[in-house]
Order: sequence, then structure tokens, then C-alpha cells
Amino acid sequence: MKAAVVVANEDVQYQEIEEPKVTKGAVKIKVRYSGICGSDIPRVLNHGVHFYPIVLGHEFSGDVVEVGEGVTKVKVGDRVSGAPLLPCMKCDDCQQGNFSLCKHYSFIGSRQQGSNADYVVVPEQNAVPFDKSVSYEQGAMFEPATVAIHGVFQNDYHGGEYVAILGGGTVGMFTMQWTKIFGSKKVVVFDISDERLDLAKRLGADEVINTKEEGYMEKAMAITGGKGYGFVFETAGQVPTMHMAFELAANKAHVCFIGTPHENLTFTPAQWENMNRKEFKLTGSWMSYSAPFPGREWDLTAHYFATGQLKFDPGFVYKKIPMSQAQEAFQLFKTPGLVKGKILLSNEED
Repeated sequence: MKAAVVVANEDVQYQEIEEPKVTKGAVKIKVRYSGICGSDIPRVLNHGVHFYPIVLGHEFSGDVVEVGEGVTKVKVGDRVSGAPLLPCMKCDDCQQGNFSLCKHYSFIGSRQQGSNADYVVVPEQNAVPFDKSVSYEQGAMFEPATVAIHGVFQNDYHGGEYVAILGGGTVGMFTMQWTKIFGSKKVVVFDISDERLDLAKRLGADEVINTKEEGYMEKAMAITGGKGYGFVFETAGQVPTMHMAFELAANKAHVCFIGTPHENLTFTPAQWENMNRKEFKLTGSWMSYSAPFPGREWDLTAHYFATGQLKFDPGFVYKKIPMSQAQEAFQLFKTPGLVKGKILLSNEED
């Protein structure tokens, strides 16, 4: 089969490799689309892989073309997305259903061969079927959608409150939609890009605020009558938005950091004291799994994509690029701010 193989730093070659074989309890998937995740970029451009050569790719969709002995969850012809985590299932965290926290895990597309190829083989439990009304492009977006809803669960979310979403990227857009589905009073999305804020409005945000505009904080607080936001979700992993979360939070609020920071994060005593004075609860969120594996995050994503309540917009996708041009696709990320949205590597004929 053909695959986009990372053979060295900044060197992705489309080459012929051995096709993976189906084993007992596993399924073979013909990959339609494989998304480039933010975590893949340093793997390719900054010596970030575990070994060379490797086939990356962990956000994918496709069709089941072969099933191994004992498989009952899916059948040949099913459309599926893939849950990439391979937990050990034996450690204390796994036994408690906290699969995201497993210290002995493997991972499709980083620790073993992934979906930037014609085919990928995964355990039966990692294949998540979805309805034929759901496009393959949507199917490749399951992983970020499940990351978003996992953060909602981590934040002990309930309806009837003002919600702030800090960051209008893919995870932020899905987090906004999940909080609306589960009954928010009003959801406000914060970003520095008018283009992303327009997308947020199309997807159902009640209000949007560009944080580059003067007086944005006063405007944000006025929406809540000065009380602040009962639920705050930081999805950008940026220092300014993490500081902003502490300021926007209401008394007794719930604040969740879904975004992953890539630089040192410091707070002044006055900034940190927000947590003391408001008595808000701060938590983190990591990946997207619960018991029974892979969890309700994946089941609910499949359900709400099928009903149309969880919306997919063409604005999620920056470009669809043939798998054979994966090298060129990764080079686009070397220009800061160029890529706005998801790049999908495609095995589609079109």
C-alpha cells in the first residue's frame, strides 16, 4: 500500500510499504481522510517523533474492508472513525475507567503506525461506527469533537449558565456546540480572528468577542450583567487566554483548561487571587475517553453528528490535500498564521 512516511525531520515521503494484516479482534479500515492534528506538526517539523520511519495520523475516517476473528462491533462496509488511544487496560487508572491517564498506553499515529496511509488496522473497540448521513470529512473530526465534550464533562457542566469559550479553533467550536446542546443560558466565543468568530456565529454562538478590540472585557462582563461566566473553557493553550479565564470567571464558577500551553505560564498575585476571592474551581482535561472504552464521548459524537445537532461547517477545513502531497501539506505550517482550520489528507479519488 501507499503511505505518507516520515523518514527524517521535515521529510515526508509518499512510498510503498507493507500493508497491515488483520489479526484476531482487529479491523482493517480503508482510510478516506486523515486530519493533521496540531500535535503532528512538531513531530514532523521539530524532530518530534518517537522513531523513524513512522506513519503519522490519528484523526481519521474510512470504511471497514476486513474484520478479524471474533469481531462483532462492526462489519465490512461500515463507515467508521478511529479512537487512537490504546490503553494498557491493566493499571489502576485504566481499571477506574480513566483511560486518558494511562501511563503505559500506545497510540495510533505516534507510537505505532497511523492513518496517513491507504489502510490502517485497529482493535475492534477503537473503531467507532457512524451513520451514512455523516460525511467522511465529519468522520475525521470525531477526535477533536470528543476532546471538546470530555472537557465539558471534566468541568462538571450543567445548563442554565453563561459560558465563555476562549479560542475559536476546532476544539473551541465543538466545545461551544456541546454547551449549547446541553442547555447553556448564553455562550460567548472569544478569539482574535473575525473569520473564526464568523464561523462561531454560523455554528450557533450567541455572542462573539474579538479580544483585540479595545474594551472587550467590559463588553464581555456586561453580557452577564457584571457577574461573570459560570463556566469557562480555555481551548487555545495561550497565555493571554489562560489569564483571561481567571478574570471572566464568576463567583463559584467552573474553569477548565482544555488547551495545552507551549510556553511558561506565570500569574501575578492579583491574577491568581481571582481563584481565591471568587472561589472558582479549576480543572484540566486530557484526551477524550471514559468507560466503557472508548466512552460516551465517542458515542455521543456519533449520535449528535447523525441528528445534525452537532454541526459541521466547511469552515472547519482549510484544505483537502491528496495523501501523496503530505510533504507539501506539512510545509504550509512553517508560515505562521497561514493555515486556518484543519488540513485533511485525502485518499478520495476526487
